[in-house]
Amino acid sequence: VALGLYFPRREYLENVYIDEPAGTPLLRIHALKDSAEEVARFHLCQNLIVPRARPQENNWFQIREKTGLLYLSKSLDREDFNMLSVGNWMPLSKVMLYVFLSSHPFQEKECDSATRTTVLLSLINATAPACSSLTARQLCFTEMDLSFHIKENKPPGTFHQLQLPSVHHLCQNLSISYKLLAAEGVPFRYNENSTSVRVTQRLDREERERYELIAKCTVREGLREMQVEVPFLVNVLDEDDSPPFLPNGTDTADAVVEFNRKEGTVLSTLTVYDADTTPIYPLESSRKKYTGTIITDDPWISETFRVEHIFDEIHFSPNGSQVRGTRHEY
Repeated sequence: VALGLYFPRREYLENVYIDEPAGTPLLRIHALKDSAEEVARFHLCQNLIVPRARPQENNWFQIREKTGLLYLSKSLDREDFNMLSVGNWMPLSKVMLYVFLSSHPFQEKECDSATRTTVLLSLINATAPACSSLTARQLCFTEMDLSFHIKENKPPGTFHQLQLPSVHHLCQNLSISYKLLAAEGVPFRYNENSTSVRVTQRLDREERERYELIAKCTVREGLREMQVEVPFLVNVLDEDDSPPFLPNGTDTADAVVEFNRKEGTVLSTLTVYDADTTPIYPLESSRKKYTGTIITDDPWISETFRVEHIFDEIHFSPNGSQVRGTRHEY
């Protein structure tokens, strides 16, 4: 099983039209590595998942093992559409595929255990529209949000391709070009030749948790030019790699106990910050992660005093960007 390889998206969406020829590329799926020597291999497990019906054998879709390009291996005709839309007379039917990831040639038995992502395909009961009838938005971007998650401390790598393989394949008379608009110094690079976007260095969530860029697309047809811009967002996923810290360096708190204190009186507090994790729910799982204990041999002390643990989410601001963390109060 690939332990470290992972998908930068939880799901992919694409449209498939009737009678598109076998060989039509649909979309490109990317994987990122846990260690530099890993090699990503992509694989489809057999069945298509059809809502409200039994899974169907997949006779139409294939993925290139080494590049992650999903394509039509057989043209989808009207009879196929009727079978896959299970008597639902809508002009559109959705089916689902799972793409699996492995760092070695894939064994079918790994279909249950390997890392996977979901591909949702909208089967459309019509032939592909003429390129001239599509808007710039449709020519440039799918309906998917351009939103990705990249784990911190992992090697650089390519995680998205801006050009839509299906549009590029069908609309060769149009010129479609892209730019990635970003502030100076962000760790992402756009390659004009391959239209791919790459993370160029290991990320650190405690430095920055979210990057907001813009993907800009220009469509030229003869003298006509259209432009469209969409948000391009990268969230950095946390790895538990930073120890908790004390705000003023002190790890002890003195408590003075006077007579006739009421039950519930707070005698002393100690604050601990953790920039690495945010409170997770249910709250008990966050509470178990850190425990406060009174160290004593005196049973009366153990019976009479207790440590209460309260925590909440706070924001740190390294380099002017907000990063979530947790404040623990004992």
